[in-house]
Amino acid sequence: MPPSSWITYGVVLGFGLGGFFDGILLHQILQWHHLLSLVPGVEDLRAQVLWDGLFHALMYVIVAVGLWGLWRAYRRGGEIGGRALYGALLMGSGSWHIVDGILSHWIMGIHRIKIDATQPLLWDLAWFALFGLVPFALGWRMRGGGGSSGGRMRQRATMLALMAAGIGGGLWAMQPPPGQTFTTVVFHPSRGLAEVMASLAATDATLVWADDAMGVVVVDVAPERRWTFYRHGALLVGGSALPAGCFGWSTA
Repeated sequence: MPPSSWITYGVVLGFGLGGFFDGILLHQILQWHHLLSLVPGVEDLRAQVLWDGLFHALMYVIVAVGLWGLWRAYRRGGEIGGRALYGALLMGSGSWHIVDGILSHWIMGIHRIKIDATQPLLWDLAWFALFGLVPFALGWRMRGGGGSSGGRMRQRATMLALMAAGIGGGLWAMQPPPGQTFTTVVFHPSRGLAEVMASLAATDATLVWADDAMGVVVVDVAPERRWTFYRHGALLVGGSALPAGCFGWSTA
């Protein structure tokens, strides 16, 4: 496979990892915004966390495509690794933040980096430069650095490290914070109060918090029983090993 092909897949992988970085840091840890924080009519917490989950599911797909392409190149004997690959990853990650800044922040206006800031444009521009332009420019300079000169063992180690980074980012996105015993559950809008309470009783869950519509609830439940909420009308369950992990972090 020509080097340009695996460099392209390196950019794809970096793009997905950049999305994971954005979602994990800004949506989950800092909670500066949700994907659709500024979209009129989507103020409902159920909708906000649902779209955050769909965002992470899309990042899973993009990361998987990038890893698949690099693995195929490796199996065909291509030289995977070196400055060119790391440059491709930086270009991909920078591309994510550039696209997100231009499309999501300024053209569509669906969210800002820090929506409660007094000068949100300054936060947007700083993030755009630091995590978008700088990594992309650095990666662009590195992209012509050639493949790995350390042989197949070093290339294999590189592939394993990239797979660990992709899988690790996904697992981090799926899990609630360390030591967090609570689980966030998003129910289908058709579920009424009585049905939600019946779901909690059926799973031996204790209600900790709920929004006004009882569409999003935080419960104390045994980890092994989380998946059973899907039997009772749940759309997404935090920490259930499905693409819904950011729900275990969401508070607003």
